[in-house]
Amino acid sequence: MPALPVAATPTHCPYCALQCAMTLTPASAPALGPTTVPAPDAVPAVPVVEGRAFPTNRGGLCTKGWTSPTLLGSPDRITAPLIRGADGAFREAGWDEALDLVADRLRETRRLHGADAVGVFGGGGLTNEKAYLLGKFARLALGTSRIDYNGRFCMSSAAAAGTRAFGIDRGLPFPVEHLDAAETVLLLGTNVAETMPPFIGHLTGAQAAGGLIVVDPRRTATVRLTEDGQGMHVQPTPGSDLVLLLGLIHIVIAERLWDEAYVAERTTGFSELRRSVSVWWPERVASETGVPVPQLREVARRLASGRGTYILTGRGVEQHVDGTDTATAAINLSLLLGLPGSRHSGYGTLTGQGNGQGGREHGQKADQLPGYRKIADPEARRHVAAVWGVDPAIIPGPGLPAVQLLQSLGQPDGIRAFLVHGSNVVVSAPNAARVAAGLAALDFLVVCDFFLSETAALADVVLPVTQWAEEEGTITSLEGRVLRRRRAVSAPPGVRDELWVLHELADRLDAPSTFHTDPEAVFEELRLASEGGIADYSGIDYALLDAGEAAFWPYPRGSVGTPRLFAQSFGHPDGLARIVAVAPTPPAEPLNVDGGLTLITGRLLEHYQSGAQTRRVPELAAAQPHARLQLHPATAARLGIDDDAVVEVVNGRGIVRCRARLSVDIRPDTVFLPFHFPADESANVLTLDAVDPISGMPEFKKSAVLVRPVLETVDARATLEVAL
Repeated sequence: MPALPVAATPTHCPYCALQCAMTLTPASAPALGPTTVPAPDAVPAVPVVEGRAFPTNRGGLCTKGWTSPTLLGSPDRITAPLIRGADGAFREAGWDEALDLVADRLRETRRLHGADAVGVFGGGGLTNEKAYLLGKFARLALGTSRIDYNGRFCMSSAAAAGTRAFGIDRGLPFPVEHLDAAETVLLLGTNVAETMPPFIGHLTGAQAAGGLIVVDPRRTATVRLTEDGQGMHVQPTPGSDLVLLLGLIHIVIAERLWDEAYVAERTTGFSELRRSVSVWWPERVASETGVPVPQLREVARRLASGRGTYILTGRGVEQHVDGTDTATAAINLSLLLGLPGSRHSGYGTLTGQGNGQGGREHGQKADQLPGYRKIADPEARRHVAAVWGVDPAIIPGPGLPAVQLLQSLGQPDGIRAFLVHGSNVVVSAPNAARVAAGLAALDFLVVCDFFLSETAALADVVLPVTQWAEEEGTITSLEGRVLRRRRAVSAPPGVRDELWVLHELADRLDAPSTFHTDPEAVFEELRLASEGGIADYSGIDYALLDAGEAAFWPYPRGSVGTPRLFAQSFGHPDGLARIVAVAPTPPAEPLNVDGGLTLITGRLLEHYQSGAQTRRVPELAAAQPHARLQLHPATAARLGIDDDAVVEVVNGRGIVRCRARLSVDIRPDTVFLPFHFPADESANVLTLDAVDPISGMPEFKKSAVLVRPVLETVDARATLEVAL
């Protein structure tokens, strides 16, 4: 292991995909400058964080970034393997005992039930090296096809739509700073002011030009950026984004606002699209979305004005059973306007998790091999097998996407032993009570984590692993830029890197091929495995990244990378983009009937994902200690609910108990819950596990619920048990 740095270590934030640059300085070393902010409640081992000049964040960090080192010295840290005893309690164990037990139980499961009875669940926060080796481990050491990851809950619809339309899925096919010159930016279903605050610095040009357009059922912090003539807020009913987009396309075509030369020369499928949107005249769209006809026309005309226009989508339009088609409609609109591949405009989607982009490129997904290759493609299998030094025939075929994988837990012909890396599915997965029941029905559950998350608390074995500042590796930002993560501090004694864990288990399971423990050696193998694929990293190495080169994939060997995609052609063999006609489908369940409301879920500024990390940061936990239900005052009055009153949010899947927060920033037919909290406050107890048939994305954004005030005589926990 290399020696620790004695001064500042340049690295990147562990949270969202903006990957803000920062430096970490050991607490004993002098701070680097007057803007240095010490981590709250830091112990001597915790480094000091400072924002670092970089194109995405320009030295700024959000509250999560400033407090990110706090967890490195957290008293909640797991520092030894935990094994559950016959009494149901955990005891600490040595690594050899824990790994021997894991290997024995995995081997026994395969013998009794077959290789596909072992499942693996990864995460979009793992480094590229870990994601790559985890996929290799599942297929070679375990021989299972049953691997997927939590990025299925984040980017899968946008990825499927991008691949279908462009032949390539890279969240932003241009550097973030190119947005600075835009005069019109349409944001669909994303609250960047809270989820990645430094990003809003790239929207000031559009604000100054009065061209920031935000589509959201709520009046969020991002919506407030449109005030005072800086843009407009479009407030549709939840889940009506596809109809809204079809209406905008209708207007663009009817008013001949589309770029005829671009569409003719660079796309296919326009004629079918034109026929399909003919029924979505503005008045019909207004009646279904609640967006007035004049505003629909104003948005369409502004987007077609030619003043540096970008269309950006987020989870709000993608986390639906028709999320792929909704993202496709946004792409269709952008293609009609000639935005993708132009010099001053574009289309993109905002990746959420820190390595959500890289995490889906190199083998964690159920149907993929490294380099974004399809696992069912014989040539892809031959290429990767040659790098691994194995017969292609031993690589399993496609597995199950995340929701189906989780639904199979504990089933007779499903998963019997399960390994979870970098995910907290008990809180983050839809229909969470069903997931918890599936985990409880397993024969064996292993979780790698640095805290005893809600999922780890259910495990038979918990393996303590390194945090971001204790490891080397790479991550890939939302703009497809490969970045270096550098080790700034030593991990606590007893903690191990997941590359080492996978190596040790592979050795015990007599796996073919090599499982390196050195991140750079793993990356060198990843380069070879990705070469020639869609996500080609073959021209990137640690030396290039350490020298500060901007490395945007595809970066074939001998090239200088691709900061901006589609300038000459798209990723399909004929170089043309596909315009794909889409149409709305019925909701997964009836909404707003018999006094019911539509629940939408989302994020808070202070928290990240399942909250397993941020709920342990004192400053963040104090700011947002609990889930609160946002609902309109008129709705609250109808239901007899006062501000800050305890309420129950109920449907056939479960009950959430929390306090009400009355706000005119939400529609009267809609309520909002953040999904960062566990147990009785878990929003995902209420969400559906119905999925998009193309992407496997679950329906997170619209669930039918009833809201009621809590009477003092009601035992909410007993009620929850009855409901489940």
